[in-house]
Amino acid sequence: MDNIYLLMIIALVALAIADLVVGVSNDAVNFLNSAIGSKAISFRSIMIVASIGIALGAIFSSGMMEVARKGIFNPRMFNFEDIMFIFMAVMITDILLLDFFNTLGMPTSTTVSIVFELLGAAVAMALIKIAAEGGNFYEVVNYINTSKATEIILGILLSVVIAFSIGALVQWFSRLLLSFKFERKSSWISALFGGMALAAITYFILMKGIKGTAFAGENLSIIGGMTIADFLEKNVWGIGATNFVFWSLLSYILMTFAKVNIYKLIIGVGTFALALAFAGNDLVNFIGVPIAAWQSYEAWVASGVAASEFSMEILAEKVPTPTLLLFIAGMVMVLTLWFSSKAKGVVKTSIDLSSQGDTKERFQPNFLSRSLVRFSIGISQMVSSLFPGSIQKRIDKQFEKPVIALSKEKVHELPAFDMVRAAVNLMVAGILISIATSYKLPLSTTYVTFMVAMGTSLADRAWGAESAVYRVAGVLNVIGGWFGTAIIAFIAAGSILAIISFGKGASIAVLLFAAVLLLARNYISYNKKAKEIKAEDRLQRAESSSIQGVIEESANNIANVVKRTNKLYTNSINGLAKHDLDLLKKNKKQGAKLAAEIEDLRDNIFYFIKNLDESSVGASNFYINILSSLQDMSQSLEYIGKVSHKHVHNNHKKLKYNQIKELKEIDLKLEEILEKTRKAFDERSFEQIGNILSGRKELFDLVSQKIEKQVVRTRVEESSPKNTTLYFSLLLETKDLMTAIMDLLEMYYSEHDSRVKPARLEEQEIS
Repeated sequence: MDNIYLLMIIALVALAIADLVVGVSNDAVNFLNSAIGSKAISFRSIMIVASIGIALGAIFSSGMMEVARKGIFNPRMFNFEDIMFIFMAVMITDILLLDFFNTLGMPTSTTVSIVFELLGAAVAMALIKIAAEGGNFYEVVNYINTSKATEIILGILLSVVIAFSIGALVQWFSRLLLSFKFERKSSWISALFGGMALAAITYFILMKGIKGTAFAGENLSIIGGMTIADFLEKNVWGIGATNFVFWSLLSYILMTFAKVNIYKLIIGVGTFALALAFAGNDLVNFIGVPIAAWQSYEAWVASGVAASEFSMEILAEKVPTPTLLLFIAGMVMVLTLWFSSKAKGVVKTSIDLSSQGDTKERFQPNFLSRSLVRFSIGISQMVSSLFPGSIQKRIDKQFEKPVIALSKEKVHELPAFDMVRAAVNLMVAGILISIATSYKLPLSTTYVTFMVAMGTSLADRAWGAESAVYRVAGVLNVIGGWFGTAIIAFIAAGSILAIISFGKGASIAVLLFAAVLLLARNYISYNKKAKEIKAEDRLQRAESSSIQGVIEESANNIANVVKRTNKLYTNSINGLAKHDLDLLKKNKKQGAKLAAEIEDLRDNIFYFIKNLDESSVGASNFYINILSSLQDMSQSLEYIGKVSHKHVHNNHKKLKYNQIKELKEIDLKLEEILEKTRKAFDERSFEQIGNILSGRKELFDLVSQKIEKQVVRTRVEESSPKNTTLYFSLLLETKDLMTAIMDLLEMYYSEHDSRVKPARLEEQEIS
């Protein structure tokens, strides 16, 4: 039996390494968001700066916050066996929960996750012990550190509101002072801004970085025998003022004589500071529990007492963590930062929601987001009415964005937001976390950095009429996910603890195996989705300035859509013939995917037309008509896919043999036409379209004959209303599909002129 605890320690070490990977993937958004979004520094430089910050933060970290040992529960109330079961339940829950959020690309708090997992597992174990001893359930408060848990929950609620509000306020005043033309401002204005930002970030490094190290508790004669931590806490304003004066002067000198871009310096130092603090303080979220388990195991082995009798009061003592373990953990974190694609996905969510320009919105608006936007518009109008018109115009002028002539296809080359907003994000996050640290308030780095970024986005008018409801819905989704994290972590950890407590070694083995399977499944699913996004057969936007150019450019799109149309239609018929629900379900998803891609092309029409000159109006009409036909095709395919899937999913009767046979006749004829069409567009042999169009009467007549046959069958022999409805729906929608295809072919056939050389828009430089 004793060997089981050694095996549990080995399993916890493996889980700690995996937790480091998924944890960094989640928390990378905290320190990468501003630097990547502003594109102030090259991606390689950002990664190097962040890596140095993580490495130093890990090495100089005390590595063990007391939350993992005694912050949530009272260790004296539990024996060694209880503690090992609690720690195992916590780590299994933590890795699965964080990986789930990373797969969704949603940032969440590793601090909140570990805290509520410890709370859930400890409560469950306490209840099991109380039930076994025949006690009263209200005694659970003796097992739990209720004051600390309450403090953490209040800290979460306050951090969300305060970070958003302060971020919005500081950004509004910063933009009012600097405008979007900040690089043209006087050096002394930029120097003052740089002094304030760098002073805040430097103090943040001192408070959140150094204060978390083992050196912070040492007494130094140079500061009157006080510890570094006490000195920092008692001299907040003095250190802040000195920092501000020093950095303001240095900023002015660097800008005037060395021509240094102070905003890039702020972003670089801020990224380093947040990475340092992340590794120095949040490392406990990943390795705190396994190390506490290992130290508990050492103490138990040395005691010689039975596991069920050895009190864990030893966890109340403070034990330093070996530097070698911290170094190894730091290296795992750095490697994850460089190679994790999920980390990039989480960062992308935050950047998209705070982007100044247009981006593909991930979230759909809901009642709450629409209501909040309407309420905010009303408040904004009321506040604006309080200012005289002249003052309001001057304020609006400071918020005018520079116009950059750039097509939507090239928008990805622009930063999501400018360097002023990036600097404010880092400065405000640094100040808030520093203040919370000095007052010993629990604060999630993830919550603060994300909500500050959302607040600055709002103040910067990045959430306009075109995007506000989507962005607000996204923020609400993320915040909902945060609170969901706490609830899920508590319940899941408690449930897993109960399973482990009753099943012991066997249940641990099963749970670990299940965790590995789930992680592998998520990894495979994520990679598959990533490959689909990068697939070469995705539709491309047109950027030509003439009809012949659009014909040439869009040929690949048409060939692509025709190929997929053929496959989607055939799969629908085959799925109905075999009653294959899996095939129809997959086919339905593929139909929706094609419709979404065509919708994305329609969204690009505004940018396409804006880039045309007055003599190219014909190209825009032609392009709009093409997209209209493509949309008609996708809608027909989507409808056919949906009704086919619904019929089989509801377990209705199979279509009759004659009905399937007739549908296959249409499918084969349509396949022949679509294959010729695809070949014509692939080879740019648009003259062949005439031959294809000549056979359309035969195809339409074939469908009409099948409709007439079904009418006769319905009157004489058909007994299933569902089958009749489905069959007529398929035939009529097939007719609509063929009409859209033929309209498309007619447009290309009538407009194509091989004698005219296609004209393309010249690439425009960013001015």
